[in-house]
Amino acid sequence: MSQISKDTNSWGNLKNGLESKLFEPIKIGAWNLRSRIAMAPLTRMFADIQTGVVGEDIVEYYRKRAADGVGLIISEGTVISARGNGYPGVPGIYSEEQIKGWKKVTDAVHKEGGTMIAQIWHVGRLSHHELTGNLPPQAPSAIPAEGLVSRFRKPYDVPEEMTIEDIKEVINQYAQAAKNAISAGFDGVEIHGAHGYLIDQFNSDITNHRTDKYGGDLAQRLTFMKEVIKAVIDAIGTERTIIRFSAFKVDIPNYMWEDPETAIRTFVEAFKEAGATMIHPSIMQFDQVLADGKTMHQLVRKYWDGIIIGVGGFNPELANQAIEEGNIDVAAFGRPYISNPDFIHRLKNGIEIEEYDVKKHLNTLI
Repeated sequence: MSQISKDTNSWGNLKNGLESKLFEPIKIGAWNLRSRIAMAPLTRMFADIQTGVVGEDIVEYYRKRAADGVGLIISEGTVISARGNGYPGVPGIYSEEQIKGWKKVTDAVHKEGGTMIAQIWHVGRLSHHELTGNLPPQAPSAIPAEGLVSRFRKPYDVPEEMTIEDIKEVINQYAQAAKNAISAGFDGVEIHGAHGYLIDQFNSDITNHRTDKYGGDLAQRLTFMKEVIKAVIDAIGTERTIIRFSAFKVDIPNYMWEDPETAIRTFVEAFKEAGATMIHPSIMQFDQVLADGKTMHQLVRKYWDGIIIGVGGFNPELANQAIEEGNIDVAAFGRPYISNPDFIHRLKNGIEIEEYDVKKHLNTLI
C-alpha cells in the first residue's frame, strides 16, 4: 500500500498549475485514461472467505472511485489459484463464480467511464496450509518465511519446492488468470511481481537457492518472471499487461539490493526481453535515493523508455514533479483512496484529504 503524507498541507488546493499534469488525460498501452492518477492495488480482504467471490459492497467501492475520475484503477491483489492464496478474504480470478462477481465490478466502473485492470497474484511461501486448500505453500525453494501470516496470525508454513511441472502449471495459471480477467470485463492485468510474493521469491537470492535454470545469479533468477510475463502477453497482449516489481518485501521490510542500479538495469533488460512495455516500480518512499543520487524511478527511467507507473507515499506536488521531469507517466496513490473515494474531487477543489486511519478504515468499505 502507498503511504499518505503526514503533512495535510501538502494535499491542499492544486489549481496552481498542477492540473496540467496530474489531471490531464493520457494514452498508455490500450487504454485512454482520463487522468494521470491511478488507484494503487490495495488489499482489502472483503471477498467471501470460502469462495473468493466479490460482492455488491466491492462493486460500490470501486464504482465510487471510478465516478471520481481516476485514470486507472488497479484492483486489489486477485489470486490465480486456491494454492496462491495467503490471506483470508482475498478475491480470486480462477473460478466461474469469481469471474461473474468481478464482471459486476467492471460493468459498474465502465458505466462511470473508468478503466480497471486486475492485479493477478500468487503469494508463494507467504501463506499457511489452512489458506491454500490444506496443501503446503509453493515456493522456488523450501525456505520458510519468518513471522506470522498477516491478519491470520499463524506462523508461515514451510513451503514445498516447486518442480519443473509445478512451475509450468503456475505459469499457465497466470496466463489463464489474464484471460479470465478479460472475460470478467477488466481492461487488462498487472502481474504482481513485487513485495516478496512468488515471482519475487524466484527473483531473490534469499528465497531462491535453486541450481536449475530458475536459479543462479540475478539475471538467471529472473527466468520465472520472464516466462510469466511472456505467457500473459501471449494471452492478452503487451498493451494490456503491466509488471510490478520492487526490492521491498513484506516479510523483510528493510531489504534492498546490494547494488541497486545494477539490479534495476538487470530487471529492465529482463522486461524488454519478455516483451513488456509498461512497468510499475514499487517503493515505500518515492523520493528515497538509492544510488548515484537517484531515486528508484530515476534509475528505472535511465534504462527504460516505456511507460512507468510511479508509487511510493508521495503527495500531489511530488507526483506532478516526477511527471514533469519525465521519470513517471502515471502516479498511483494508495491509502488516500481507502479513506477518500472522492480523492480527485478533493484535490481539484482544495478540500482537505482525510488521512487514512487503520482503526477507522482498515475493516470498513466506504
